[in-house]
Amino acid sequence: MKQVILHVDGMADHARQELDGQTPFQTASTPHLDRIAQGGEIGLLAAAPEDARQGSGLTGTAILGYDPKKYYQGPGPFEATSLGIAIGEHDVIYRCTMVTLRADVQSVSKGGLNEIKKLGPHVVMDDATAGLISTEEARELVEAINEQLGSEMIQFYPGLGHRHLMVWVDGKSRAVCTDPQLLVGRSIADALPTGDGSDILRKLMDASFQILRDHPLNEERHAAGQKPANCLWLWGQGRAILWPSLSERFKMSGVVVSQSDVHRGLGIMAGLEAVDSARLAGADLRIQAAVALEELKKKDFAYVHVELPDAVVYGLDVAAKVKGIEAVDQELVGPLLEGLAKLGSHRISVFCDGGNVHLGQAAEGPRFFVYRDSAAAPSVGAGQRFTEVDARASTLPPRDATKFVVRLFAKGS
Repeated sequence: MKQVILHVDGMADHARQELDGQTPFQTASTPHLDRIAQGGEIGLLAAAPEDARQGSGLTGTAILGYDPKKYYQGPGPFEATSLGIAIGEHDVIYRCTMVTLRADVQSVSKGGLNEIKKLGPHVVMDDATAGLISTEEARELVEAINEQLGSEMIQFYPGLGHRHLMVWVDGKSRAVCTDPQLLVGRSIADALPTGDGSDILRKLMDASFQILRDHPLNEERHAAGQKPANCLWLWGQGRAILWPSLSERFKMSGVVVSQSDVHRGLGIMAGLEAVDSARLAGADLRIQAAVALEELKKKDFAYVHVELPDAVVYGLDVAAKVKGIEAVDQELVGPLLEGLAKLGSHRISVFCDGGNVHLGQAAEGPRFFVYRDSAAAPSVGAGQRFTEVDARASTLPPRDATKFVVRLFAKGS
C-alpha cells in the first residue's frame, strides 16, 4: 500500500468578478483532480486554531499530523532546516523578507525616500516581494547586510527570491511581528515589531534600510525601472524544536518532494527524507511527478507539495492563476495518478488551502480536501469536482487536518 499527501498550496480562492462569479478552480479544466473527487470523499478542513502562530507551513504542519499550537513555530525554522543552517536549541530563526518601502505622499512632496530617517508612520509598504527580486540579486544584498550587521549573536543567510533568514543566538522569540503581505499599500506604523526583543529587531530593520537604500544594486534597479529592495522585514520567527518522527510513529519510510524551503524543511523535521532540490529541475511539474513516483518505488509514503510561481500568486492576473492550476492538474496530478495505478493499491489525500493576498488584504480561500482509497468503491456522483463550491456542498462536517494521517496509514485495505 502506497500513501500520498498532495498539498496544492495557495490555490483555493473566492468567487471572482473577473471569472463571472466563479473561483479559479471552477473555471479551470482539472480532469485529474476531479477524478480523485469523483471516487473519494470531499469536504472542508477545520480552520487553524486562532491562537496558533500564522504563516507559511501552518497547513502543512497540520496535515502531517502535528498540532500547530504545539509544534508550529513559524516558517523560519523550516527554512533553516531545509538550507542546512546549523542552529542551537535556544537560537531563534526569523524570516527576513526583502521588501520595498516608500515614503507616504506628504513625505514624497518633501523629498521622498531620501527623507526617511527612521521607519515609522510616514513609511508605506510598497511591495512585499521587492518587485519579485531574483535570488542572485537578493544574495548580494543579504551578504552586504551580513557584512555590516552580522556578529557572533546575529547572522543573516540568503535564501530564495525575496525570502531570507536571520539567526539570533539565544534570541527572543515572543516579539509580535507582522507578515509584510498584509501591509501592502499601508503605513507600517502599527506593524513594526513590539514586545520582548522588539527594540533590537527595529534597530536591525532600520539599519538594513540605511544600508540597502544607497546600495549600487538598488541604484541599478531604479535606473532599470525596477523597485528597490530597500529593507529586510523581520517576522515569522521561532525556535527549531524537536518533532516526533512521523516515520517512526507509523513504522513506514517516507519522503518529501517540494521546491519550497518551508515545506522541504517541514518534511525533514517530521522525519522524512528530502529529495535534493536539484533533482526537481526548477519549475518542471512533470519532473516533480516523476521524482515522487521514483521515490515511491522504494518508500511507503510521499508528501508532495506544489505551489504556483510568485509572479502568479502575488500578481493581479486571475487568468494566470487559472492556467497555473490547469498546469498542476495536467503536468503533475495526471502523471502522478497514472504512476500510482501501476504501483498497485494506494491512498491519496489532496489538500488545498488559500494563500492569496490581494492589495494588502488577506483573502485566503477555504481549506478543503479530497481523500481516496483505490480499493474502496466510489462514494460520490460523476458530477463531483475538486472545487471550493463542491467542498462546501459536502454533507461532512469540517475535518480536523491533524487526524488524516491516522486514516492514511491505517492497516488493511
